[in-house]
Amino acid sequence: MDTSVYKFSGSGWFDRQLRGLEDESMEIHQLRAPTKNGSSGNSVDSYGSIRSNNNEETPLMDSKYGSTEATSQQSEVTIISNGSTANLIQDAQKEDTDRSKSWQPSKATREKLKQIKVALLFIATIMCSVWVGISEEHEEELHQFSVSAYQPLSLDITPGAGQSVVKVMISGPFVKALDDHGDYENNMTLTVANSAAFDNGTQKPAVKLQSSAIQQETLILSKENASYETEEYTYLFDFTGPDEQGPFKLRLNTTTAYGVPVSLSYLTLPADSHNAVVYAAIVLLGVYVLIVFELVHRTLAAMMGSMAALAVLSAMNERPTMSTVISWLDTETLSLLFGMMVMVAIFSDTGFFDYCALLAYKLAKGQVWPLMTILCFFGAVVSAFLDNVTTILLMTPVTIRLCEVLNLEPKHLLIAIVLFSNVGGTATAIGDPPNVIIVSNSYLKEKNITFANFTGHMILGILFVLIGAYGLLRVQYRNLANLKNKFPPEIAELKHEIKVWRRSAKRIASVTREESVVKALLMQKVVTLENLVKKKLYKTKRSVEKDFKESVSELEKKYRITDHWLLLKSSIVLLVVILAFFLHSFVTQMHLDLGWIAIIGAIWLLVLADIEDLESVFHRVEWATLLFFAALFVLMEALTELGLIEWIGDQVVALIKTVDEEYRLAVALILILWVSAITSSFIDNIPFTTAMIPVVIHIEESIQLPIEPMVWALAFGACLGGNGTLIGASCNVVCAGIAEQHGYGFTFVEFFKVGFPMMLVTTFFAMCYLLVCHIAIGWNG
Repeated sequence: MDTSVYKFSGSGWFDRQLRGLEDESMEIHQLRAPTKNGSSGNSVDSYGSIRSNNNEETPLMDSKYGSTEATSQQSEVTIISNGSTANLIQDAQKEDTDRSKSWQPSKATREKLKQIKVALLFIATIMCSVWVGISEEHEEELHQFSVSAYQPLSLDITPGAGQSVVKVMISGPFVKALDDHGDYENNMTLTVANSAAFDNGTQKPAVKLQSSAIQQETLILSKENASYETEEYTYLFDFTGPDEQGPFKLRLNTTTAYGVPVSLSYLTLPADSHNAVVYAAIVLLGVYVLIVFELVHRTLAAMMGSMAALAVLSAMNERPTMSTVISWLDTETLSLLFGMMVMVAIFSDTGFFDYCALLAYKLAKGQVWPLMTILCFFGAVVSAFLDNVTTILLMTPVTIRLCEVLNLEPKHLLIAIVLFSNVGGTATAIGDPPNVIIVSNSYLKEKNITFANFTGHMILGILFVLIGAYGLLRVQYRNLANLKNKFPPEIAELKHEIKVWRRSAKRIASVTREESVVKALLMQKVVTLENLVKKKLYKTKRSVEKDFKESVSELEKKYRITDHWLLLKSSIVLLVVILAFFLHSFVTQMHLDLGWIAIIGAIWLLVLADIEDLESVFHRVEWATLLFFAALFVLMEALTELGLIEWIGDQVVALIKTVDEEYRLAVALILILWVSAITSSFIDNIPFTTAMIPVVIHIEESIQLPIEPMVWALAFGACLGGNGTLIGASCNVVCAGIAEQHGYGFTFVEFFKVGFPMMLVTTFFAMCYLLVCHIAIGWNG
């Protein structure tokens, strides 16, 4: 056998190689370390121990290894290896040289940078907290009035210091322009002006209306005998200027003789309130900086972002009450997540996920691509009929166990399944929350956008989109070597076990003596496993591929159902819950939303399972994920209050109006689709869809474009855009949280590298589908 001899002087390379040999698959025959007098007295054998001339055996990694005493002395090490490891050692030398040339901060520098980061974030948090604390809470209370031609309404408004903008919220029997129920002979005029601009005797403006000191809005009333729904409008009257300061006067006039009931509320804002959109964008950008660069955990980043957004609202004299902030939480989503997490935690104790992983392994015959194809398309199909959050909650544990069986990195397969789940959920009206919001809108229902009509249009497009998505996935994951674990299966399992033990030890607070003992025992277990890993790495030779039947035989002994009785109970409850999820959109007598169904199912299963230690179940609930969603809901609603999403919609409308009439529909479809996709990648698609529906309705009414194609474009964009970033869709965060709980978490950047190209490609295919169907063919309802 050919051998190569390499000599290295100095402690740096040898120290790193001893610590990092788990990254290599080389077989070491002999390591000789010189003694103090220069003779080669000790050698390291292939079993990972140091043998001296007097046959004393010393553990390779003792407590002193890696300390200053152990690594400060220069040494010369001779490695005698076979020819298959020659290139490996040369690459290690080259990597060592390149690393020494590149600057890396020392441990002390990193610690200083960390302290600076903590100080800056703490100062920012303190400033936001102080600003919220010194601002008064504001609750929008609409006051009831009756206005007629003989009884106008007049109110005095006294602004605070530096406040020159008046915000007026008015609700009443109003209709939008060009509505058939509009009484265009009678209307209502809302006037806000500087008090000096009014003649106190006649209560009429003393100056011309062209002056910025007097500003008006006209509201169209509905016909007297028409059935109507009240419309609510919000107006901003800006009186910024040296001669246009308060106090102000608000006046409502109408041309009708009968009394018109209206609800009215007003608020004075600071002069720079028109910059609220800019401040909202800065807050959102700051949250993404914290998440992308992993400066803090994403849950803490969302909490800090929501605090900053509330501080901006407080600065605008619009600080919400605590009850208002709580109302911003999407309790249905949070209840759904909590209930399903409890059921999945109990279900996992049956061994069902292990058994499913074994079945999938048999079905794919141990091959990676058939397995990935099966899981991705299964997730897409199931997400079309269940919500994709539930699908991911059920599939993630199975996928993780399956990857452990195949010795794959779970994060790659998990990301692929999440992406296809988002694509599949776009196909039906119940697959993704934005679709539910769209088909639930009363105005859109009148325009024939029903469950069947929505699904019929969307499912054809999704079949086309899935082709492009799968093609891109084959390109992104073309190198199967990158998907596999770089360690042998036995070593990978041990390393994962070390991570789980260490995380468990960190979660134990050393409050009592018993807890301290348990924590010490866990850390001792970690050290034992680490030594075992290093010992096995020295023993392990290049892995030999096992026969498929032999692998299946071994796995069948390891992965099996452990509790058949609990499996039966769990399966019954879970099937009932899934059936209720599917039927709640069709059965009108069922007055339960998804959150209620999940909570009730969790209670049923807790009773049937008869678990004595409930804390063990609740410990497996992803509380960090639930808190992240809660903070994200507050953040997005605060950004909506600051006008960010409304501003995006206004820009879309303005761009469409600049185009010639014959091209407006095509431009509208492209703009709505791409703006929705890109925005939903960075802003949660639920509040964005809620804000964009009125924009689509406004485009239909003002530009006379068919509404159905624009609704399909909004649905495609909002759902497919969720693949762009880790926080773009709910199931992305859920999957990342469960994976992190199992010790296989993935970062924002890792998801972005795969998800954002997938978002671009699938949105492009959706655009082609929309243009062909609604521009070339003219399938516009």
